[in-house]
Amino acid sequence: MDAPWVKHYQPGVPAQIELPTQSLVALYERSVAEAPHCVATQFFGAETTYAQLGDQIARAAEGLRRLGVQAGDRVAIVLPNCPQHVVAFYAVLRLGAVVVEHNPLYTERELRHLFEDHSARVAICWDVAAAKLSALPDDLALEHIVSVNLLKAFPRLKRLALGLPVEKMRAARAKLTAPAPGTLPWEQLLGSGPLVANHPRPSVGDLAVIQYTSGTTGVPKGAMLTHANLFANARQGEAWMHGAQYRQEVFYAILPLFHAFGMTLFLTYGILKQARLVLFPSFDVDMVLDAATKHPPTVYCAVPPIYERTAVRAKERGISLRSAKYCISGAMNLPTSVVELWESVSGGLLVEGYGMTEASPVCLGNPFHPSRRTGTIGIPFPSTLMKVVDPEDPTREVAQGERGELLIHGPQVFSGYWNNPEETAATLLPGGWLRTGDLVTVDEDGFTTIVDRVKELIITGGFNVSPSEVEGVLRGHPDLADAAAIGVPSSSGGEKVVAVVVVRPGAELDVQALRDWCRERLAAYKVPREVVVVDDLPRSMLGKVLRKQVREEYLAERATSA
Repeated sequence: MDAPWVKHYQPGVPAQIELPTQSLVALYERSVAEAPHCVATQFFGAETTYAQLGDQIARAAEGLRRLGVQAGDRVAIVLPNCPQHVVAFYAVLRLGAVVVEHNPLYTERELRHLFEDHSARVAICWDVAAAKLSALPDDLALEHIVSVNLLKAFPRLKRLALGLPVEKMRAARAKLTAPAPGTLPWEQLLGSGPLVANHPRPSVGDLAVIQYTSGTTGVPKGAMLTHANLFANARQGEAWMHGAQYRQEVFYAILPLFHAFGMTLFLTYGILKQARLVLFPSFDVDMVLDAATKHPPTVYCAVPPIYERTAVRAKERGISLRSAKYCISGAMNLPTSVVELWESVSGGLLVEGYGMTEASPVCLGNPFHPSRRTGTIGIPFPSTLMKVVDPEDPTREVAQGERGELLIHGPQVFSGYWNNPEETAATLLPGGWLRTGDLVTVDEDGFTTIVDRVKELIITGGFNVSPSEVEGVLRGHPDLADAAAIGVPSSSGGEKVVAVVVVRPGAELDVQALRDWCRERLAAYKVPREVVVVDDLPRSMLGKVLRKQVREEYLAERATSA
């Protein structure tokens, strides 16, 4: 019997997907064979066809093989969105090796922790980040650094323009490339000829990617995602975006490919659909809109602030976004005002979805249909089950409508954390159920609303306080631009609620008036005992406020001033 939420699917979306029986290598090889002359990637106007993509993957794989990369080896990718990133991803997989994605803006300290954990011997990195890798200690396993110059993927005329001795051009060039002495240039890696066609391919159950979690609730952990996990999630995405056409869609790759959301949307699902991937190394609203005048997006997936900025600027410039039919927002709450703004300029619905790295990452979403419910994260994807349990006793399901921890089950759920059996056992329950750590409520139809994170609840006076609830009240104050609610040790034991806030430009904050505002809207024990004003709040790569870091910075500041 189908789950109750299936009746709310967009017509044509199946309750179950066909599970993959081959690896992601078969996914890209099929696209190369079926769409050889279609554009696979577009980067500042330069286009690469699927046939060219397949040739470059074969050459990069052979170059990596000659560096000693074998099946099961980890290969680090430290790149922004660029054509070389797409090639590197599949070249590593072609050898049966394991991709380990990294944010190229990470510090040397952050990179060192990850390289100590995964022990990659080869890294393919943006030349701007090469110095950080070269500075890593000699006792790490890293032996070879392949450096990528983004300008080499630019159209010839743009490369020539950036080479002009003009201050503006020098500044632009400095952001995109840097000398990388002692490294192997990417072009040299591709110069060895293609990998032989009969080189062994990975199996569907093999490990494909180690994707590190953001670390917002602790030290980053490497989620192990198999070919089956990632291929299944691509097929689930294909089922959800019912009506999307092969070789017809234009995906705007604004979200970083090194993030789980961007990886699945573009590197797997986009390639599966044989789509045109328009790659942006960073989000620049005018650059995006310039591209939209030539190749308008049909799939535009982002986070709420990007939707808002894109819609506002499109209206200012008079640029149409009616081509954008498939738009999914994730990573943070999607305000109704942003939905209304975006849908006033786009050609389809903007729906909110939910995922986590450990689920490849997408597992719930709102339908592309009038049945969607703004304010919720939607309903489970095809072939995905969920249940809501007591976070203190995950074997006990709570009553329908009661708050509890969300558990997920499906083919996209990961196989565990790299080198971390303890965390694996705590996160993967018997039967393959994934503990999300998110507190939710679910209505009778399966539409789910996130209430908070289990690990970020504030316990004060024996009561649980939801940071999200407090932040919602704080953000409604006219003098505040943003806010984070954290729990810190109290002199009377337990924790006290502290509000760390950003004041709107030109406003003057009256702290007592703010606390009175909260007291009118919250129970007394939820009202912040202290208000701290800061210039900005630390955020994840997708713009989500990092409460854990806010708390750490608060405690460090108090320790210094004590």
